Amino acid sequence: MTVFLFDSIPWYSALMWFVVLGALIGLNELVRWSKKAAIALFIVLPIILTIFVWPHTASAGSSTGTWFHWVKVYSALAGCIGFMLIRYNPRIAAMKYALWFPPAILALNIAEAVIRDFQVSGMHGMVDGVFMVGGSWNVMNGIAGILNLVTICGWAGIFITRDRFQDMVWPDMMWFWVIAYDLWNFAYVYNCVGDHAFYAGAALLISCTIPAFFLRKGAWLQHRAHTLAFWMMFTMAVPSFVSDSKFAVDASHNTTALFLVSLLSLLANIAVVVYQVRVIVTKKRNPLRDELFVEQASYQQLAAERPATAGEARTSEAAAAV
Repeated sequence: MTVFLFDSIPWYSALMWFVVLGALIGLNELVRWSKKAAIALFIVLPIILTIFVWPHTASAGSSTGTWFHWVKVYSALAGCIGFMLIRYNPRIAAMKYALWFPPAILALNIAEAVIRDFQVSGMHGMVDGVFMVGGSWNVMNGIAGILNLVTICGWAGIFITRDRFQDMVWPDMMWFWVIAYDLWNFAYVYNCVGDHAFYAGAALLISCTIPAFFLRKGAWLQHRAHTLAFWMMFTMAVPSFVSDSKFAVDASHNTTALFLVSLLSLLANIAVVVYQVRVIVTKKRNPLRDELFVEQASYQQLAAERPATAGEARTSEAAAAV
């Protein structure tokens, strides 16, 4: 099966796409359920892979041997470990500046990709085992990534749920920002590692969007960090899966396709900026301090789960006593 974005998608590759999607969602659920599994998979396993596997499989010249892949795997793991500290240690979660970590690690990951998009804009041909077709689309999508980064907001409202999962929920991270991120990130992968985009673009992004919309709403960043870390660890260890295996799917390298996915990414992120600026101006809110979208029904549904602070609890008890 030949499609606009990709050269050919045989049935077994299409089936493998769903296997990858299901595996990522399943592993994400596993580390949500079990702190021991999270420690084993995000701390113990990467140490073993760093010492014994990745130096051989992700060496210079391989499709995962670039600086970007090495930085990406460790930044994704740093996000997972940092989120675990916030989720499982109430003292850390209560620290004033602890909630700066989630937006900071998210912004770092976006910035890494923006830099790479601009870098690839001047490339053409095989580079580090990946076929590059650089052009104006990289610049467009780099700008879209910057817009996506600057519209991160509302981190002061992040909280940890009190159920058995202890999820990190971010009520102000609206569905439209997530969709704009997905469009930007798919365009980034399609632009810079197009022959990996079938899995690393589509399947990977959907694997964190499905849980964010249907399994644990509001925890998109937690889902994203988990699934990204799993995927990066796998591809660093088995780079041939996306490049040389029978399941590999090459991009079409069609310049029209490259232009259109980046244009869609840019337009979506411009729309988010316009809407966010409108909210900031009309509601007189500070995006560095306030939650912006408190009137949204999806925000209110999530915020209703936020545990009361000690002061709020005392106020409620006093009111009840009167």
